[in-house]
Amino acid sequence: MSQSLLSVVMLLAAAVAAGAQPKPEPTVKDVLIEQWKDIGDKVVKLAKEFPEDKYEFKPAAPVRTFADVLRHVAFWNDYVARTARGEKVDGKPNELSKTEYRTKAQIVAALKRATDAGTAELKNSTELSGKLVGLWSGFIGHSSEHYGQLVVYYRLNGIVPPASRTQ
Repeated sequence: MSQSLLSVVMLLAAAVAAGAQPKPEPTVKDVLIEQWKDIGDKVVKLAKEFPEDKYEFKPAAPVRTFADVLRHVAFWNDYVARTARGEKVDGKPNELSKTEYRTKAQIVAALKRATDAGTAELKNSTELSGKLVGLWSGFIGHSSEHYGQLVVYYRLNGIVPPASRTQ
């Protein structure tokens, strides 16, 4: 084998070996970012696709409307991002104002903004203490619970939710 051919083979072998190294395990921060973005994106997609004329739909009298659930999720997504930044945040009124966030466009924008703020805050975090991990994981669960609720609203209106559609 010629010297130049041997050099090429060795370079290729080294490149393959370097590419075959296992990826490092994701950090807690990586997992939280992925889960936060995943559920946030799913809820935003539900909000964008649900017909605006059905935003006031609710399955029974004492239950929130579709729009109310989204205002609630947006409020708490903003709450968790601000709390993680160290801001003192009041947990009341429990959802965004109905008068300030009336339309589908306003609600979707607020929900997306709050979800993106959470993603940015997580990415910028330099330390995630046990308390903060609990905060983030708790609100990932909160959004997931409301995602499931919103899927039922879809089904009750005869609409197949985005995640259930055949790709």
